[in-house]
Amino acid sequence: MTRSATGRVRPAAAVAALTLLWLLTRAVMLWLLTHDHLPWLGAGGVTHEPERLYTRWRESLDDGSYPSGDPLWQYPPGAGAALLLPGLLLPRLPYPWAFTALTLAADAAVTAALVRTGLTRHARGDGERSLLGALLWTAGLPLLLHLPLARFDVQVTALAVLALLVARRLPRLGGALAALGALAKAWPALVLAGTEPGRTTRRAWTSAGITAVTLLALLTSLFADALSFVRQQGGRGVQIESLGGTLLSFASHAGWPGRVRYQYGAMELVGPGVGVVAAASLTLTAASFALIVLWRLRVVRATRAAARAAAPHGPWDPALTHDAPLAAVLLLTVTSRVISPQYMIWLLGLSAVCLTLRRSAQRPVALLVVAATAVSALAYPVLYDEVVARTWTGCLVMAVRNGLLVAAAALSCVRLARLTPGRADEPHEGPGPASRGAGHAPTATPQGPPPG
Repeated sequence: MTRSATGRVRPAAAVAALTLLWLLTRAVMLWLLTHDHLPWLGAGGVTHEPERLYTRWRESLDDGSYPSGDPLWQYPPGAGAALLLPGLLLPRLPYPWAFTALTLAADAAVTAALVRTGLTRHARGDGERSLLGALLWTAGLPLLLHLPLARFDVQVTALAVLALLVARRLPRLGGALAALGALAKAWPALVLAGTEPGRTTRRAWTSAGITAVTLLALLTSLFADALSFVRQQGGRGVQIESLGGTLLSFASHAGWPGRVRYQYGAMELVGPGVGVVAAASLTLTAASFALIVLWRLRVVRATRAAARAAAPHGPWDPALTHDAPLAAVLLLTVTSRVISPQYMIWLLGLSAVCLTLRRSAQRPVALLVVAATAVSALAYPVLYDEVVARTWTGCLVMAVRNGLLVAAAALSCVRLARLTPGRADEPHEGPGPASRGAGHAPTATPQGPPPG
């Protein structure tokens, strides 16, 4: 790469290198997709969804109804639009390839948006930007092998990433994009957890609410059984790849008599105590959500207190806009009953957004997410037979993957707490500009509990 006189890689060379890396890695992913029949690539399991499941659901949607009779349909109504688009936009292609083409287009849009953001300098006081986010997404997504090309999580993550990148400058657009993502897979609603209290939050959240209600009403009027997914979600159990599933898998080596069964589109554990583990997961998920809400209330109180005190710099750190959603989604991921490998696509996208900002406190968290992503590919599809059979190898792979996710969630919350308004210390150490509060007395705001 060509370097400038200051020793830094020139933007044009960096963009060219990222473009070449994207083209090479996506070509490899496409090759893997066409060779999905190989045993170590899943023996056809990865491509089953776009080739059969998504095709079947699309046919039901073409007939004007959500697949309410299918227990595998567990998605909010917006997912239907994601499944219809490939056939509508690329009608001449076989549906699975049209789906893959749209997935690659969404992937390219994420990469381009991260590159553009990384080349922006000192936007609205955010501090210096970085291309590390684009590098993480470009190099991190292929760690999941060809799985991202056979799931619609890339499209949903694209909406969440774009929402985060525009939320401060264009809060109404950010809110609308977050709502579109949430109507397909719920979790993108959390990208608004870190919006700056006041006008930005009001505009973003109002736009999200209006968009969600409008689109939901439209989908409900056009298709029958739009809310049938609620019933299917309620029946889900403990997936073998979840944290609770990993504990039960280890318990089988100590004599636990449970077994693995395919149900609700996943390999789930059944047997004595599974209901207790599922209830514990749901309780932890509810507690995590409550902590997110409490953290948000603390931020609002601290911001209002600073406004009343006419603080010259205020307590708000722009990095919170990016960092808070990653911490929130990590918390809800590790407490989930599922933790499918495609969840890592969400975390990669949110980590990439954090790394576009040099002030972000989530850099070590992003490294843990990348490591967990690599191990996820071992768990599925490479060693999935071992995981399902609950051999020691399968159990250890899942323990490492889930252990990395738990560590990432804990570290993310701790580092987010350092940025949270009301603390007396500096936000974090990093290569970015000094904290805006340097040289000023800390705001005398009561310090509440960290988010996790």
